[in-house]
Amino acid sequence: MNSIPPRAKPGPIWLTADSGDFETFVRLVSQTTDPADTPLATEVIRNIPVYDGATADRAAADPDRRAALTQEWANVFANGAGIIVIRQGLADHAVIDRASALFDAIIDAEKRDARGGGDHFAKPGANDRIWNSLEKHCLADPANFAAYYSSNGIALAAEAWLGPNSQMTAQVNRVNPGGAAQVPHRDYHLGFMSGAQMARYPAHIHAVSPVLTLQGAVAHCDMPVETGPTMLLPFSQQFFEGYLAFERPEFQAHFAAHHVQLPLEKGDLVFFNPAVMHGAGTNRTADRFRMVNLLQISSAFGRAMETVNRTRMLQALYPVLASTPGLNIDNVIAASAEGYPFPTNLDSNPPIGGMAPKTQADFLRDALATRQEARDFFATLAALEARNLS
Repeated sequence: MNSIPPRAKPGPIWLTADSGDFETFVRLVSQTTDPADTPLATEVIRNIPVYDGATADRAAADPDRRAALTQEWANVFANGAGIIVIRQGLADHAVIDRASALFDAIIDAEKRDARGGGDHFAKPGANDRIWNSLEKHCLADPANFAAYYSSNGIALAAEAWLGPNSQMTAQVNRVNPGGAAQVPHRDYHLGFMSGAQMARYPAHIHAVSPVLTLQGAVAHCDMPVETGPTMLLPFSQQFFEGYLAFERPEFQAHFAAHHVQLPLEKGDLVFFNPAVMHGAGTNRTADRFRMVNLLQISSAFGRAMETVNRTRMLQALYPVLASTPGLNIDNVIAASAEGYPFPTNLDSNPPIGGMAPKTQADFLRDALATRQEARDFFATLAALEARNLS
């Protein structure tokens, strides 16, 4: 008769800024990639497996090859370095050049309209950002968009980590000559929060966040190291407490001393687990504009089951909340208002004073605290709804 294995001792539910042992982190990021674990890679450079775009094309047409390649990539994202490079995953440079020209035109137009995108993790002026480059690209040139996103490398990387029916979003980042590096960080979801906000989420959510998205980038130009390609710390996604711990100075110092930057060529793709510690590098050139299209691909499962008109609910609730004593207001807000700022239109609803815009719940709390007239609060809700639309 099979015996039931003993249960592991439960860990802490709540993490703090002091959670996570630095020596454990150092040990994890000191691992070495064994080429035997990535037999379909053409080479391993500084622990990062590198694949050929033709490998993805062949796999896409053959179910057995497709299963083998996506399994290998999923293992790298979860248990290996956390990062893959696909050389010439978008091999038609005419397609890339057309997209680059479109993106340059969008950047110029948005600058004229004073809609420069900025960045979450870099100083203003270090780069030019196009929020929602996906939709803008599609509407500007649907034929070019279709050729661009027909890439098997993009599709199979998303499938490997997220399965079917994932949701693509994209943001162009053009790091200008002299543009300084980003602060090393993890990415969306928890990575876009302050330490205090992250600490409110229980430990198991820190485990879930990395499997909800995949980070990627398409190189739109040749990117030698001096142009500042993405700084990456292989294996850092394996450090559980990293969302909070990576803000500590010893972790930042270790990243500065041990991160990896791989030179890329136009058409190369990079994908990585969003929990990998990373950041755009400094563009040390005087005349090179380093353009990448950043892909943030989301799991189909990161959505609620029903469509709810929360604006209409708050219009009904506001007079009650403003006039009824004894209610647990925060509990009612949690059950009715939108408490998460994404998805949104970051052109018209940019973050002010943080990395995320204010939510319906924030505006409701403000309105109740200042005893706003209902009509003024309703106007605020309508304006928020309009800003959220693309």
